[in-house]
Amino acid sequence: MPGRTIKYLRRGEIDTTRWDQCISTASNGLVYAYSFYLDHMSRHWDALVMGDYEAVMPLTWNRKWGISYLYQPAFTASLGVFGNGLTKERVLRMLDAIPKKFRLIEIELNKDNVFDFGFPLRNNFVLDLARPYEDISAGYNDNLRRNLKKASAQQLRYETNIDPDLVLTISEDANRSNYKTSDFKRFSQLCNYLCQRNEALACGVFTEENELAASALFFFSHHRAYYILVGNPAGKRIEGASHFLIDRFIATHAGRNMLLDFEGSDIEGLANFYGSFGAQAEQYASLRINRLPWWVKLIKGN
Repeated sequence: MPGRTIKYLRRGEIDTTRWDQCISTASNGLVYAYSFYLDHMSRHWDALVMGDYEAVMPLTWNRKWGISYLYQPAFTASLGVFGNGLTKERVLRMLDAIPKKFRLIEIELNKDNVFDFGFPLRNNFVLDLARPYEDISAGYNDNLRRNLKKASAQQLRYETNIDPDLVLTISEDANRSNYKTSDFKRFSQLCNYLCQRNEALACGVFTEENELAASALFFFSHHRAYYILVGNPAGKRIEGASHFLIDRFIATHAGRNMLLDFEGSDIEGLANFYGSFGAQAEQYASLRINRLPWWVKLIKGN
């Protein structure tokens, strides 16, 4: 791969078959980097391609005030450079090849793009499900065990294959991430696409009165189950419902060659919640470059 040319390709010039093959076989491949995911969730995207699709980097972009910039699409935890045998030199060459027309860059790279570049690092949490459930649950902390005991006392029921739109509606109503209505519409279409491919699963926890207490949506790819969307109804809070949902998901999928990807977080409360299951931190890098004109910086600063 050293010496391979890097081409900047617009979306219409990208060979999606080769692109998706690269993402599928990449050691650091993620569901967010597939062409169908980018088509659904990004307003626009072009790409950098090294050689004959040996390594690729999606460039998710938009334009405001006549200025083009790179941004991180909604429901897309990390992107960056994908491929096999990535080295510091190869990743740096790709980052240096980002066209200068993108005056502002605010994107998240992936775990295999972490080198001593000095970029800020963020935390994801992952849990290895390849072990038996008894081994995994032995790593639960005391607080989680107490919450699972409370859930058991309330006779909660775990169900799979619930209506994904139910999770989406509840999540959009809460919208703690401040996503736009258009983001949820795009995500709903993506979810339907993945459900048709049996690569998405909606799960729920119900009370004895058949009221929904907690719900979540998972995507599957690259031996990962992505805990991508949470839908917990407003109003009466059922203690232990979310803990119970994840525990039952773990029990159902334990023993498989799969990671449960919690998709974050740097928020202490969420980090502690994910860590309570024995999940381990997996770091990725943030790329921030500001080449905005002075007058835009002035407006942005205000």
